[in-house]
Amino acid sequence: MRSTLAAVGPALAGRAGARIARVLGVSVSRSTVLRLVDALPEPEVAAPRVVGVDEYATRKGRHYGTVLVDIETRRPIDLLPDREASSLAAWLAERPGVEVICRDRAPFFAEGASAGAPQAVQVADRWHLWHNLSEATERAVAQHRRCLRALVPAAPEPEPEPATEEEPPGSPWPTGHRFADRTRARHAAVHALLEAGHSRRSIQRQLGMTWRTVKQLAEAAAPEELFTGQWQNRPSVLDDYKPYLDDRWNEGFTNAWKLWEEIVPLGYKGSYQRVRAYLHKKRTSPRPVTARPPSPRTVSGWILSRPETLTEPEQLQLKTVRTHCPELDTLTRHVRSFAVMLTQRQGEHLPAWLDAVRQDDLPSLHTLAAGIDRDLNAVTAGLTLPWSSGAVEGHVNRIKMLKRQMFGRAGFALPRKRVLLAQ
Repeated sequence: MRSTLAAVGPALAGRAGARIARVLGVSVSRSTVLRLVDALPEPEVAAPRVVGVDEYATRKGRHYGTVLVDIETRRPIDLLPDREASSLAAWLAERPGVEVICRDRAPFFAEGASAGAPQAVQVADRWHLWHNLSEATERAVAQHRRCLRALVPAAPEPEPEPATEEEPPGSPWPTGHRFADRTRARHAAVHALLEAGHSRRSIQRQLGMTWRTVKQLAEAAAPEELFTGQWQNRPSVLDDYKPYLDDRWNEGFTNAWKLWEEIVPLGYKGSYQRVRAYLHKKRTSPRPVTARPPSPRTVSGWILSRPETLTEPEQLQLKTVRTHCPELDTLTRHVRSFAVMLTQRQGEHLPAWLDAVRQDDLPSLHTLAAGIDRDLNAVTAGLTLPWSSGAVEGHVNRIKMLKRQMFGRAGFALPRKRVLLAQ
């Protein structure tokens, strides 16, 4: 019975372990299952030579721990209650036989590995390198999204609208303007009643107007006399910034708040509401129906994919983008040369790749290159040696499952014991 519970406890913990034990004919409480798990000895682990390290969340966004895995046996060897560099350094200092440390590019793991095992070779994980390059690629494509319009056929010329009746000279509003139409209607109603012999007091009562409004309408020979000096004919504080807003709108940036924040440093003194109203008019105005250009994420996916895996239409569209945008053509060449380094383990070419990136006008890749420079030895090892953190990522996923089984009902000791015993 004890051997049965010893197998059930690490896999299912207390409540679920007690239920499955009853199915197997063993009556036991959940507390007893947990006590048995706590009493189990930790497995004996040989001194590791290649160690993988990564973080796991005990409370996402607030508290994290560290998991360590023997990359050669692909088995977890320890869990640490935090992800501090000092904790990792102390753990490594007790194991002087560590020769290789596989990690992501988090600075606390780099510091802990350097302090605790200065003799070990640090290897940056290739998946994280490619992920960082993917993010930089998408940012670069987004900065040149105007080039993506080359993939959209030109919109057909709109048919000319039928000629409208010309406005009376001096009228500041076209027909259809809400204020103008209302003023014309009220002017006509007042003058119709005046011609019918009604007094101004009678018109005031019938139309529900004030005496002053009836007086203004009655004394105006034409409604256009009431349009003088109105607000829509005056210059706006936004006029000088409309060309900038139009350019940004055509580039695909349509967030009114962000655009307001951009023009304030340029000298705009008006309100955000005025900017929002101007962009709302652009947003709701009728536009010719055309196909939308592909999103930056779609185009970056084409750039990051193997050329032979793209369909023929995707290859043609990517070729069109590269033809119309020299920056995206250069970006594609840099991404594909990095992919060759990564897949064929040619880390010795990394310095030349970094120099080539710095010579081109691609700010997002410059940021990536600066980050690689700070961790150059580990990145070079990651692009050269066969080791990676893939096994660690698998155990991080398993820790998530174990954590959910006992969420809020266990401290650090029980999940650590379950991770080390449940294989």
